[in-house]
Amino acid sequence: MIYLDYQATTPIAPEVRSAMLPWYTDKHANPHAAHKAGREAAAHIEIARESIAALLPPGGEVYFTSGATEALNWAIAGVPRGMIAFADSEHSAVRETAHWVSKGGPKPHLLPLKLDGLIDTRTALPKGIKLLAAMMVNNEIGVIQPISKLAKMAHDAGALLLCDAVQSFGRMPIPKGPDMIAISAHKIHGPKGIGALWVKKGIKLQPLIHGGGQESGLRSGTLSPALCVGFGTAAALARQRMDADAAHVEMLWTTARGLIPQGWELNGSATKRYRGNLNIRRDGLDSARLISELREVAISTGSTCASHSANPSHVLASLGLSKTQAKSSLRIGFGRYTTLAELREGLRMIFAAAGEQF
Repeated sequence: MIYLDYQATTPIAPEVRSAMLPWYTDKHANPHAAHKAGREAAAHIEIARESIAALLPPGGEVYFTSGATEALNWAIAGVPRGMIAFADSEHSAVRETAHWVSKGGPKPHLLPLKLDGLIDTRTALPKGIKLLAAMMVNNEIGVIQPISKLAKMAHDAGALLLCDAVQSFGRMPIPKGPDMIAISAHKIHGPKGIGALWVKKGIKLQPLIHGGGQESGLRSGTLSPALCVGFGTAAALARQRMDADAAHVEMLWTTARGLIPQGWELNGSATKRYRGNLNIRRDGLDSARLISELREVAISTGSTCASHSANPSHVLASLGLSKTQAKSSLRIGFGRYTTLAELREGLRMIFAAAGEQF
């Protein structure tokens, strides 16, 4: 199997697997226990927290969660209620949560997108807005939003900025400006089942999960030392390899763009984009059928979280694409462990299955 679905999840790094293993065998203590083994586990969790924080802006605290979905839910539900603004290209964890918390209050405000998928920062935010949510790198089309400008827009309007940095964390620097940042381990070659919410100092956040008062009393539940250590190791690796990973992805992107047959179009900006995301379409293509028949290559039509839905991608629709165009699109994702030979062969198989001479 040639794996080209890096936006859905990434292969776990060998170093991460090795770092986690002891915490599944002899190092099994509860990290919240007062005895020596518990204190050792707690100490390693704090080392992991520091590794993760090193990839985030200064002046904030990292709180572990079960993943980015919980982090986004917590950020939206944990701040004072009021009008929420976001682009329709945001992840369902933002869109659905925003609509849920807005019941009985002001409806969420949708920010317009330009045809390249970028938020139009010339648009004024409505009065009374309390929270602006923006995904730094879109999970379906890879466009990079101007987070610093959006943070200024939010602050000028008296609002907070929540940044969904799931697809950018560990791959590029996260700019200063956000008040909260949601991240996930399994997008940077770490384990599934753990994420974090970074909260700028001074921001008062209400708990989403109540119970034992772990995570400074803000997020109850026993932490998994194995998952925390895995996340921290993945973050430390990403920090060490950021430039090398970016150069590798750039090489793969350039190669892939040169191999795309005529008649295929790129969805989203070609320049303000994370290069490991190639979202393309061709008129008349039945992408869902192609993916189901292509047994030896892992790609997708868009967000894995929405793969159960028969509806076309809301992200592609937000670009002005028709339902037919959205359903003729493919998302091809690659990264650190993708070889040039794998990419070439994967693309050959994809385009051959689409009826192209390659």
